[in-house]
Amino acid sequence: MLVMSSGVPAQRSPLETSHKVQAASRVNGAKTTAFKHSGTSNNISAAEIRSNYEQRLRQARENEAQANGTEDSSTNDQGDAEHDEEMPDEPVESTGTRKRKSQAALKAMKAAKQKKEQAKQDDDARIFNSMASGKKSGSLLPGQLENCEYCKKRFTVTSYSKTGSKGGLLCPPCSKREELRDRQSKKSLANKNKRGRRQNVSKILDGIVQSSAQALLRLALKYACTPSIHPVILAPELKVADHITDVDEFGDLPPDLVLSLSHILSKRRALTSLTLDLFLRGDVTAIDIHDCGKLEEDDFHKIFATMPYLERVNLRFAGQLKDKQLEYMMNHNKFIKHIHLDASNLISNEGWQNLFKTYGSQLESLKLYNLDYSLDDKSISVMAKHCTNLRRLKLKTCWLLGDDALSSISTLSNLEHLSLDFLKETSAAALLEVVDRLGPNLQTLSLNSFKNADDTVLDMIHQRCRRLSKLRFSDNCICTDTAFALLFTDWENPPLTYVDVSGTRDVDNANPNGPEDPVGLASAGFQALMNHSGKHLETLNICSCRHISHTSLSAAFDGTRNKYPCLREFDISFHTSADDFLLLSIFKSCPALRKVIAFACFGIRDVSIPPGVALIGGLNAHHNTAQQDTMKVIDQMF
Repeated sequence: MLVMSSGVPAQRSPLETSHKVQAASRVNGAKTTAFKHSGTSNNISAAEIRSNYEQRLRQARENEAQANGTEDSSTNDQGDAEHDEEMPDEPVESTGTRKRKSQAALKAMKAAKQKKEQAKQDDDARIFNSMASGKKSGSLLPGQLENCEYCKKRFTVTSYSKTGSKGGLLCPPCSKREELRDRQSKKSLANKNKRGRRQNVSKILDGIVQSSAQALLRLALKYACTPSIHPVILAPELKVADHITDVDEFGDLPPDLVLSLSHILSKRRALTSLTLDLFLRGDVTAIDIHDCGKLEEDDFHKIFATMPYLERVNLRFAGQLKDKQLEYMMNHNKFIKHIHLDASNLISNEGWQNLFKTYGSQLESLKLYNLDYSLDDKSISVMAKHCTNLRRLKLKTCWLLGDDALSSISTLSNLEHLSLDFLKETSAAALLEVVDRLGPNLQTLSLNSFKNADDTVLDMIHQRCRRLSKLRFSDNCICTDTAFALLFTDWENPPLTYVDVSGTRDVDNANPNGPEDPVGLASAGFQALMNHSGKHLETLNICSCRHISHTSLSAAFDGTRNKYPCLREFDISFHTSADDFLLLSIFKSCPALRKVIAFACFGIRDVSIPPGVALIGGLNAHHNTAQQDTMKVIDQMF
């Protein structure tokens, strides 16, 4: 009995009395059972134990019901009050806490929704596979046993069991492997699509638009070969550059295919001392290696020793070519007529002079690029003295050449193709001498980055040149639009097929619109150019000629009256006035157009690109091309 501090016995509540009664009942029941079945465990009846257990439960429920019935309302009110006093005050949540909880709840709901959708997709796939395999998807329920479709092991079916390729169920290990395989296939497909997009952009930059299936010959060059005597076999799963080390030799491939292979390997930087042997054939008269960056000195010795009948030597980025290798070439290769060397900066001036003296009058073509250490004016003087039969001369980015070199070049009376690009500043008088002496015999003339050339040079070209088919006069900020207009007006030269007047404009940041008398090719000069050569032009470059107005361009390319059937490449980069309407008019006026370069033409946004045309630059150009290709595929399907 409980006694309070005042000495008065405490009254027990009906609920407490009920609990005591239930406990006593359990004890009595246990004693009764133990007393009744005091024998061995084999004499205990399960039915009797269960009946006793149910009897005790019924008795406890009756006692609890009686106790609840005797409780009055005052006791309930007192219990509620005591319960309220015992409950602590709940803290009030802050706004940030409620916001975080709501965001977490939203995320959880979103994740559950996605999981539910994914499960629905998996169920649909499982049902489809089951229907395809002739099985019912609901034939097996979770908890049943089934043999795995792959490993044939017995396992318990769950709601997460995956379906195999034939409609059967998979065990957990096989399900994990199948899920991993699906994940890897999706990843490889994404990477393949990414590589495909990059290849398409690379092709567009090269001016190649894939409008139909590739030719068998191009596929045979692109895809690699088996290591045999005749290696070029169509095998789309292998690529030449990746497996070129497995090729023994090129066999009897024609020279144009060997040249294409050289381009491919050079682009992939795959030309090494090992792969060089594929291009070395003793009966061939030309060697074209467009990337010699990984070749050593002994490799150049090997080239000249293996190919004694060489007539054309074309070695680009030949940084390890020195005087010793050049001397070996002069002693063993007596038939060389064409020399094209790039970045051979380890050859001294004496080496160049000995080269010109050795080959002398038999040299017909000379192209030298990116020489910053040697090849000075004296070397060019020796060349002009001994190589009197030169027909083609190209000197690009040769740092040490100046006015004296121009004077020496002007004595080469047999030149038909001349291309000059000097870094040193030269005078207009020296350039006038070159054009005056060589102009009547020239077929192509390229003058790039001659900053001091003025209107008199253009006037001399107008007077002396009568056989030109190609003209490049670029990167000049002195010649005026009037001089360009006079050059192409009443010119006795036949229509040009190649014109490059890029970068001829006034350079003044304080006056971006230029002076009142336009400098460089502007509207009048452009109109005269199109009137003279527009019908026969194949390549036109007016990049950065920003003083040509939109009106002049629209008048030349109106899409109806003026047609230019031969124009294939057009560069209008950095013409801020160009827009979608102008480009669409260009497409209509030039039916043979294949390549348009429009960098920094921000007005070109959503123009429709014709099939087979590569648009380089412009906003959303790649998206428009891809969308057009997709529509072509849809048209073919339907």
